[in-house]
Amino acid sequence: MAVHGHSHGHRGFHLPVRRTTRTAPASGETAAGAAVVPAAPTAARVLAGARVLTGFVFLWAFLDKTFGLDYATPAERAWTEGGSPTEGFLSGVAVGPLESVFHDIAGAAWADWLFMLGLLGIGLALTAGVALRLAAAAGTVMMALMWAAEWPLAQHLSDGSPSMSTNPVVDYHVVYAVVLIALAVTAAGDTWGLGRRWARLSPVRRLPWLR
Repeated sequence: MAVHGHSHGHRGFHLPVRRTTRTAPASGETAAGAAVVPAAPTAARVLAGARVLTGFVFLWAFLDKTFGLDYATPAERAWTEGGSPTEGFLSGVAVGPLESVFHDIAGAAWADWLFMLGLLGIGLALTAGVALRLAAAAGTVMMALMWAAEWPLAQHLSDGSPSMSTNPVVDYHVVYAVVLIALAVTAAGDTWGLGRRWARLSPVRRLPWLR
């Protein structure tokens, strides 16, 4: 997934605002119905809120796996205590055409580092509102790999037991990927973030894919 095709002058997400002249409501029309509320500022804030919340999802996963906060990761299995962030999940893959591949890389140091740097980088980029195109690309690749590991298309696991898949087409990995892309193409980092300052940096002006 690549999110390019935006000019250097892109200044954020703006919806058209209909401007009207205040007049007395017509017969049968209420004053409330005649009022027009600009949509652009509200939409920008909603997108900014979604960006920060999504960023925190990635940052929390990084922190929990790094320090073992006793939620998804027990303290004794923390990365800082020698645990592997990928071993438990990838070694437990029991379905899909890439099952053996995931088993082979489970617990590998390079896989742990790539996964954790991905979580941290995507989380920081989203929270700060910078490099959203890079974050969207990296996040979509990560979600695609995790989708392949769970393989929701299958009704049964390799051993014949039910897969418990609830939707073979759209699951939360797909939704996260779409959200990341939407945040990038709408320049959601310009509101409540450092997106505008980031866009003015010389390297970013020369290389729009850094936007």
